[in-house]
Amino acid sequence: MTQLTVGAPAPDFSLPLDDGSIFTLSQMRGRPVVLFFYPEDDSGGCVDENVEFSNLSEQFSARGAALVGISPQDLESHRKFRAKYGLKIPLAADPDRQAIGAFGLWQMKKLYGREFMGLVRTSFIIDATGNVASIVRATRIKGHAAKMLAALDEVLGQHP
Repeated sequence: MTQLTVGAPAPDFSLPLDDGSIFTLSQMRGRPVVLFFYPEDDSGGCVDENVEFSNLSEQFSARGAALVGISPQDLESHRKFRAKYGLKIPLAADPDRQAIGAFGLWQMKKLYGREFMGLVRTSFIIDATGNVASIVRATRIKGHAAKMLAALDEVLGQHP
């Protein structure tokens, strides 16, 4: 399994977005990219996380950053999820776990004594040169989007 580190080149990938376009990480060079990987559309914590990122989307944009949510659900699931909660951020569908695997996030998890393979909720900041600038595991969902905005400011050398 790939274990990314800060400073390493980010794995390139192309995934369809819920608006019908294609997101390719390497085409974003020249600006920072914030990728947040979440396990499932329309589940409690994932709703909270996506709503928080959506509420802060203009602040990420004001800093010149692209913001993309990625999960293993398909495009139809993403479209329903976006519409139900009025999300403002693009959602990338990764049912084949192309990016999820490349970023090393499909791992053994344990919940209520049961072990299973699943996505480990993690966010990355990719700098303008395509390198991993920050890796933040979402141990607490509430406030994670604000934590990522602060991490982006740190990467950019800015203060809010």
